[in-house]
Amino acid sequence: MPAIPNAPPETAAESLPAVPLTIEGASVLHQMLRVRWTAWKALPAAQRSEIVQDAAAVLAEMEQNPSGQTASFSLLGHKGDLILVHFRPSFDDLNLVETRLARLRLWDYLEPTSSYLSVVELGLYESSLKTYTTLAEQGIQPSTPEWNAAIEEVLKRQREAMHPRLFPQMPPHKYLCFYPMDRKRGEDKNWYQLPMAERQRQMHEHGMIGRRYAGEVKQIISGSIGFDDWEWGVDLFADDPLVFKRLIYEMRFDEVSAVYALFGAFYVGIRRPASEWAAWLAV
Repeated sequence: MPAIPNAPPETAAESLPAVPLTIEGASVLHQMLRVRWTAWKALPAAQRSEIVQDAAAVLAEMEQNPSGQTASFSLLGHKGDLILVHFRPSFDDLNLVETRLARLRLWDYLEPTSSYLSVVELGLYESSLKTYTTLAEQGIQPSTPEWNAAIEEVLKRQREAMHPRLFPQMPPHKYLCFYPMDRKRGEDKNWYQLPMAERQRQMHEHGMIGRRYAGEVKQIISGSIGFDDWEWGVDLFADDPLVFKRLIYEMRFDEVSAVYALFGAFYVGIRRPASEWAAWLAV
């Protein structure tokens, strides 16, 4: 059938790109470590004290780094003794952090148990849907120079508006809960095959739960697709650890979590700043 002259551009949801826009910020590394207690306790007390002082001085500097901080937490349970969380501008900066820590004498008495690499990520579901629809209604085709220029302008505005969230300061709270997660993509339920409008609806409802806890918990989401074994990492910081249970429990009843979420191991720790390392490692 011949094309109809002056036909309006197709704007059906299925004709729009399926991938929502995202903006990225700070690079994030979690290092989970176990103390080699037998070897550590075998050292003379004076040598242990010297080693801890050297390590604490480096950590104290990292805690105050103006371009991205480090925080240390004493882990609860069998998954390790310590978790170090690093926020930095880039992967290159994270590598410098790793190298500097590996040179410490204390590192000879720490055994890595796990790690997680990601970047702070903000998903723009609502903005994406509005932008894609507007461009389609203007007759602009996806991936054309005009489309790409319009998308880049949206991303630029969002990066400027969201800069404090993309490059956050390390939250000062006493407790940390970290866990990785995926969205299901199996035969029965596949998050990535849902229409964008439906994903946007579910994510909006999901986000409303988190907002109710805004005064009690600080949440930082980081994307790890292509960087680590899961798709996202979630950091929760609070002064009352029971808030973690309440928030995550309530979210389990939310559709996007109840139907499409898969969770990895949970790590919960108590903040141990550099000033407390001597007491924490005392034997």
